[in-house]
Amino acid sequence: MTLSKTSLRFVGLGLVVAALAVGGALMQRGPDPSLDPSLAPEMAEQSVTLPDGSGLWVQRHEVTVAEWNACASEQACSLTLRVRAGFDAETTPATGLSYVDVQEYITWLNARTGQSYRLPTTDEWNHIAAPVLPKDTEPLFTDPSLTWASTYLTEGTAPRALKTQGSFSTSPEGIADLDGSVWEWTSDCYADGMDANRCPAFYLGGEHVAAMSFLVRDPARGGCAVGTPPAHLGLRLVTDS
Repeated sequence: MTLSKTSLRFVGLGLVVAALAVGGALMQRGPDPSLDPSLAPEMAEQSVTLPDGSGLWVQRHEVTVAEWNACASEQACSLTLRVRAGFDAETTPATGLSYVDVQEYITWLNARTGQSYRLPTTDEWNHIAAPVLPKDTEPLFTDPSLTWASTYLTEGTAPRALKTQGSFSTSPEGIADLDGSVWEWTSDCYADGMDANRCPAFYLGGEHVAAMSFLVRDPARGGCAVGTPPAHLGLRLVTDS
């Protein structure tokens, strides 16, 4: 069968219309509506170079009350936080958080942003914070029998009152408040080699390394491996990409 030029034009037009219809359907689908880039945390201006040469992007500030409550408002986080009078939820670190709470937030955030945020390891946290943490001081007493006194008198130098973000030091990469009063959860179990899903306690990064039960929200009621108990329990996220 031979088609006339008019018929060919109609066939071509039909193909164009069909293509437009398919394209329109694809355009109507658009991006995944469940993803919200505005929820992504603000990362520091520069990545941190780790000892092995790899780079790590670190959240500029600790997760705030406002950021946390976005998760609570969607009922993905079981805990809703409040701020004291005179404090702003947008600039106040989210604290009173257990390891379980933190995992709820990370799971929700990654699902809502399509990214892969996580807690740092203890080694990563120590490396990130090294430029702003105080250096180890010489002991006040050299007599071994007085070691306890030297330790007692030199521990607990960080302020314990909760303050708004930006109240403490900033690292060369632009990471704020690593030397503040909020201890930050890491992904490391206190027992080497134990599955994280079975681990009863995890390390926190702060003025010194502390081990805390995964269910504890109030550090005054938890366990601390060494030194002064953490003042507040919060989190700061990192990502490898």
